[in-house]
Amino acid sequence: MTVIETTRFPRLTRARRSAVGRFDDFGDHALFFWRALVATPRALTQYPKETLRLIAEIAMGAGALAIIGGTVVIVGFLTLATGGVIAVQGFSSLTDVGVEALTGFFAAFINVRIAAPVIAGIGLAATIGAGATAQLGAMRVSEEIDALEVMAIDSITYLVSTRIVAGMIAVVPLYSLAVIASFLASRFATVTIYGQSGGVYDHYFSTFLIPSDILWSFVQAIAMAITIMLIHTYYGYNAAGGPAGVGSAVGNAVRTSLIAVVTVTLLVSLAIYGGDGNFNLSG
Repeated sequence: MTVIETTRFPRLTRARRSAVGRFDDFGDHALFFWRALVATPRALTQYPKETLRLIAEIAMGAGALAIIGGTVVIVGFLTLATGGVIAVQGFSSLTDVGVEALTGFFAAFINVRIAAPVIAGIGLAATIGAGATAQLGAMRVSEEIDALEVMAIDSITYLVSTRIVAGMIAVVPLYSLAVIASFLASRFATVTIYGQSGGVYDHYFSTFLIPSDILWSFVQAIAMAITIMLIHTYYGYNAAGGPAGVGSAVGNAVRTSLIAVVTVTLLVSLAIYGGDGNFNLSG
């Protein structure tokens, strides 16, 4: 005889189970992130060669991706195009009100505070993040991670913490390239294409370019890199279900990291510029 379990409130039961499951997932994420971050000093001391290899792989790519320069070219091209778009939109909009000379302000203000960090974060998520998820997911489904544990190697330190350290180190020169590319593109579009005087552009650019904004922009980029690597390594490390499961993990990680990129941008902007904005319209 088959016994069928019934309940008087099926919807309430399903909602309770869903809430409990989400709370468990949050706990798994928090525990994984804590273990990975705590192990970063040990990763530097125990696996320096692996860390250096990952830095080179993140910056220049591996396999077919290395032919085009990997993350360097991708992030550089994205920010180059974004800087040009800012110059085009800024010059066109300011011309309508007769203050096109302030296009240099757009480049100095918007590139540093909004455009370059967000675009660089998207580029990092689409390249190093997705690659890390695919690598760890393939290792998980092929039981390579289990083999590391059998050999008494802490898999989180060796596979996850080393990638976090490599991402933190590699993002500094990568983001420097991104900021420079966005500045050059904005100046080229304004001065060369639209014909504005280079002296006028440079005057307003230097007037509104605040050095502390650049510093905070780098802090934001490093925070994005850590967040992206944590998210993508979590999904890759816990992938299941064969090749299809790895593909699903990559998709979930990319979606989550893109949300995290704009969230980090919002929180950093509120924390740093939420009061007075550190901005005075003068010059």
